[in-house]
Amino acid sequence: MGKIIQSKYKLDRRMGENIWGRPKSPVNLRDYGPGHHGQRRKSKISDYGIQLMAKQKLKGYYGKITEKQFRSTYDQANRMKGDTGENLVGLMESRLDAVVYRAKFAPTVFGARQLVSHAHVLVNGTKCNIPSRKIKAGDIVALREQSREIPMVLEAHESTERDLAEYIERDGFKCTYLRVPSLDEIPYPVKMEPNLVIEFYSR
Repeated sequence: MGKIIQSKYKLDRRMGENIWGRPKSPVNLRDYGPGHHGQRRKSKISDYGIQLMAKQKLKGYYGKITEKQFRSTYDQANRMKGDTGENLVGLMESRLDAVVYRAKFAPTVFGARQLVSHAHVLVNGTKCNIPSRKIKAGDIVALREQSREIPMVLEAHESTERDLAEYIERDGFKCTYLRVPSLDEIPYPVKMEPNLVIEFYSR
């Protein structure tokens, strides 16, 4: 499993955006970069730097994903028919941990990955502990009976901080993945630019 060594909110400050849309993000109070030199005047960013930031932002949004995993997802998207950027975000949203997060079974993408890794989640009635598993349209994702009283789960389930995604149909602690979403359907709190990610990997 990949690890986030540094504080996850440093990504917010490095990007200068609240990428998860959370009210406690430090970027809400300090919109400059982390570290001793964070308040230095920013120099002009090259095209490569812009593309790299777009890649880091999209990859970081989905939590503890390694560069190898993300690059593999890009390669898969590139082999598919249609727009590669749309394919890429569609594949990322089809991950089991992303579906658990979108269904509001966990308050964060990191919590969603933890729920899956600790075997709290069922896919079509079968226990699954692989966060990267691809969910297909019509698949049913549910929490195990004994996992529905976890405080983190109850907090997320009742939270009004974010809305349920349109491509998820939820009934209690069970949801159906209706379809692979397009970019404009995905409720990102900030603007994601998968086209720049494609340019980064196409260099």
